[in-house]
Amino acid sequence: MARRRKRKSRRRLEGRRILEAVPQYSIESGDEKPVTAARNYIHSEGIHPPALLLVKRNEHTTDRYFWAEKGLFGAQYVEENHFLFPSLRVLLGEEEVAAVGASR
Repeated sequence: MARRRKRKSRRRLEGRRILEAVPQYSIESGDEKPVTAARNYIHSEGIHPPALLLVKRNEHTTDRYFWAEKGLFGAQYVEENHFLFPSLRVLLGEEEVAAVGASR
């Protein structure tokens, strides 16, 4: 039987492309839960939003979180709803301006 290909959401792909421009931090959760480890790292390092945190839970699993002005969100949610985050709109606007300037 032929296998069906999973449909890729254009909105999510655009959100993923936008998140690539955000600074990324990789940490390990250790004994803490991944969200707790991410929050503690943000506060200890004084990270300012927007930022993407990659929290390694174990050797096989890495959780992705987005640090925004409004709080900590799952990266997949942000990819799908990137238009709800003002800091990403600013980044998107800067990228569009840079792309227009480079094409001239």
